[in-house]
Amino acid sequence: MNHGRIARLSLAASLGLVGVALAQPLDLSRYELVDLTHPFNAQTLFWPTSPSSFELKQLAHGPTAGGYFYSANTFCTPEHGGTHLDAPIHFSESGLTADKVPLERLVAPAAVIDVSDSAAKNADYRLTVADVLGFERRRGRIAPGTMVLLRTGWEKRWPDRKAYFGDDTPGDASHLHFPSFGVEAVRLLVEERGIAAIGVDVPSIDYGPSKDFMVHRIVSARNVPGFENLMGLDRLPAKGAVVVALPMKIEGGSGGPLRAIALVPRSRPR
Repeated sequence: MNHGRIARLSLAASLGLVGVALAQPLDLSRYELVDLTHPFNAQTLFWPTSPSSFELKQLAHGPTAGGYFYSANTFCTPEHGGTHLDAPIHFSESGLTADKVPLERLVAPAAVIDVSDSAAKNADYRLTVADVLGFERRRGRIAPGTMVLLRTGWEKRWPDRKAYFGDDTPGDASHLHFPSFGVEAVRLLVEERGIAAIGVDVPSIDYGPSKDFMVHRIVSARNVPGFENLMGLDRLPAKGAVVVALPMKIEGGSGGPLRAIALVPRSRPR
């Protein structure tokens, strides 16, 4: 099965471009643009064992001798924190690095599975095969090349570290509690559905108490990237949106800061 070709056709269908001449411009007035990215700032959350966080230093800000305004900064950040990409090499020695992830896995039609009700009752909830099959009964089979996003409702806890991670002990990641993907559900999505990528509105594509990070290992083995700490998933339909998730192109990187947006079709043109 040519998942790349299917992904391109699925993306074209999502954007209403099937049968449309390539020279015709995309009419963005037909879409609502939704920001799926938390800003990077002093409040940005990183994994509890991260040795550092996001730092912005001002180099210049103000009038110059030439009479014009000029501003410039320098920044420093770990790869994994805030809204970011997990490249496959993060958990696979032979996996793709951040700069090698194909664009077809970063720009794709999205399926948004909402487990926020279940997560509200159980902070350690994991997406199940039954959840995926239930979604497909209601919305249709998840096509190859789809980006599957999991909405848990956790973004409302950002940037409260204890509420978001389930624990705020400095340097300790052994007592975390938050929902995410389940192993068997991800096997189904990756091995049988041929999805392009997965993403979630919590700190990790593995749930908080995970010690073996099997979801990371399963997707990385198939060169499927993951997107963590997303926001705005409540503004996306279950199907029909197209997500553009472009990370910083760090050569050899295991991940990197991500700017993700969604194009959501309007019910009628403006």
